[in-house]
Amino acid sequence: MNRLEAILTARGVDPNTTTAAPPDEPVTALEMADARIPARYRGALADHPQITAWAEQIARAGRPGPAGAPGISEGGSLLIVGPTGTGKTHQAYGAVRALLARGVRLRWEATTSADLHARLRPRTGQDTERELQTLARCPLLLLDDLGAAKTSEWTEELTYRLINHRYEHLLPTLITTNLPTTELRTTLGDRVASRLAEMTERVILTGPDRRRHTRT
Repeated sequence: MNRLEAILTARGVDPNTTTAAPPDEPVTALEMADARIPARYRGALADHPQITAWAEQIARAGRPGPAGAPGISEGGSLLIVGPTGTGKTHQAYGAVRALLARGVRLRWEATTSADLHARLRPRTGQDTERELQTLARCPLLLLDDLGAAKTSEWTEELTYRLINHRYEHLLPTLITTNLPTTELRTTLGDRVASRLAEMTERVILTGPDRRRHTRT
């Protein structure tokens, strides 16, 4: 140790001074979001004009938070409709990423219709009502494949409660579905379909099934 101290001193380095570790690079909100987004949709970019316009509108309407960054405020919702494989989920996750890229402080949740039912199915030791309220009150919700799961009176009531809360409180919601309006009404019931018609702007995606095209 004495020899090492002598060498450091000869080189003009105080041996009693410890070298500070470089500060960690801050993790951006977008990087944190990508850790939660399914691998296939990490890096998704929304390029549909209606969807990019929606993201701009939501970002502008956000109330400034303590650090000055805007947060999610009340706003409109999108119903992204189209056949299987037209990029609905890609565009929806792209919309979430677009908000984060604009500096919006964003607490968000994403689930498919089938996973929603599985998550909220009553079971011992699980507070499913609290789970429902978490999704219903979240500032931004992405509800994927609405109407794709098997329906029952229980699932219809569950979907109604979720959609109705977000409808009443003007909470931005991104919804994707393969079903046209008439089938949505039949599958989800008049109450849900009526609220969706009023609370969402309809975005229609067309084209071939990109998944089949990719495989071939």
